[in-house]
Amino acid sequence: MENLKQSILELITDTSTNLPPDVRRAVNAAKLNEDLGTRAALSLATIAQNIVMAEENVSPICQDTGMPTFEVKTPVGVNQLIIKKAIKEAIAEATKTGKLRSNSVDSLTGHNTGDNLGPGTPVIHFEQWEEDEIEIKLILKGGGCENKNIQYSLPCELEGLGKVGRNLDGIRKCILHAVYQAQGQGCSAGFIGVGIGGDRTSGYALAKHQLFRRVDDVNPNPDLAKLEDYIMETANQLGIGTMGFGGNATLLGCKIGVENRLPASFFVSVAYNCWAFRRQGVRLNAETGEILRYLYKDEEVAMDLTPAAAASEAAQPERREVVLQAPISEEQIRSLRVGDVVIINGEMHTGRDALHSYLMENDCPVDLNGGIIYHCGPVMLKDEAGEWHVKAAGPTTSIREEPYQGEIIKKFGIRAVIGKGGMGAKTLKALQEHGAVYLNAIGGAAQYYAECLEKVEGVDFLEFGIPEAMWHLRVKGFAAIVTMDAHGNSLHADVEKSSLEKLAEFAAPVFK
Repeated sequence: MENLKQSILELITDTSTNLPPDVRRAVNAAKLNEDLGTRAALSLATIAQNIVMAEENVSPICQDTGMPTFEVKTPVGVNQLIIKKAIKEAIAEATKTGKLRSNSVDSLTGHNTGDNLGPGTPVIHFEQWEEDEIEIKLILKGGGCENKNIQYSLPCELEGLGKVGRNLDGIRKCILHAVYQAQGQGCSAGFIGVGIGGDRTSGYALAKHQLFRRVDDVNPNPDLAKLEDYIMETANQLGIGTMGFGGNATLLGCKIGVENRLPASFFVSVAYNCWAFRRQGVRLNAETGEILRYLYKDEEVAMDLTPAAAASEAAQPERREVVLQAPISEEQIRSLRVGDVVIINGEMHTGRDALHSYLMENDCPVDLNGGIIYHCGPVMLKDEAGEWHVKAAGPTTSIREEPYQGEIIKKFGIRAVIGKGGMGAKTLKALQEHGAVYLNAIGGAAQYYAECLEKVEGVDFLEFGIPEAMWHLRVKGFAAIVTMDAHGNSLHADVEKSSLEKLAEFAAPVFK
């Protein structure tokens, strides 16, 4: 199969850089349904622009290219070891050329392999079938949305919804709760796959498998088809909205599958996927490995790039746009309020889990007083002259840094933290006490933000791996929204509270 590796490399590249048409239609529909001039509408406009930029640049839609997961079906007699070898070689090459971020980390030492290979990476599931062609499907599901996966063991009791029984109505409640608990941390508006039954392992596998279904298909089980329709209508009444900013679009797709279970166990497993729903598949010639056709390319779907800001002043009465030049003064920070749009120029520094843990006990190699920390693990490539270049650089989920962030703000005099999904009460208190703000960037918009990064000024802690290193970046026109200010206000806490109240409205039984 002389074309096999190249075909798989093309599949990986297309999955990472080009959203399929059914996903594009869903994003366009959400944008059309959102109120003009709102934070959600502006976010969806940025998302649409980012999708186009990723396709044109042939660069990752989102910098977190996740855990590559392959589902492979082969005719009887095809050597699966050859396919596995070709997949691994293609993964390594795609990482080297910046189509994938180096995401494979030793769970004990934290060492990044640098090529996305290692025990358990990538994930490859094989199955034989009676057709003559090879089918390979790939999903790239980032860590932010992977962390919002959830599994319920029935019966149970859920916040806002009360008792949950072992029946269709109990399943309904679990799915609604799964959407609620994700908030904006999984880069809503999202897609969910649901697995009913199985054991703890097979239930999650079934849930993720549902994400390979087309967004607009109809479940062959009439009860599940009815449940999918109900979830799509009801979840979008929770008011969580895009990025958790509030709004009409919280869920873009829901697919549910069912398997038999043990009498003693009743699991409902939910796989949450962000708006950057990167999955693709191909059919290959079993003798040559050549691509015969793509599975999710039935038509070309252009993104709706209509500007979203053309709204009356009544729709946005208090929004301000403030330009900040780093380093930033406390006075400037204290003047900001939740809802302000901030445009940043100057220097910012990336920092994720490894850096935050390190800074708790050690000094920083650069002066962070008045500075900005960006929760980001970029895709970086070095040119022949030894200069680093940013290929993708959207925000990572900030809540992981909640144990550290308040102390680090105090210790180093940081004035702004940029990320996605918001942070908790400990950080909010530190923002108020020390004069700092949390800025929410648009999750997944890795090409949009990469264009704002003018120069890589340097890097520290490269031994942590490229995503976890501390990159020093010169930025211009970097836009984000104040969602936690220095006055004790948090948009995230407000949306979570209001969505819980709305969730409670759906506690009464619907299905028998």
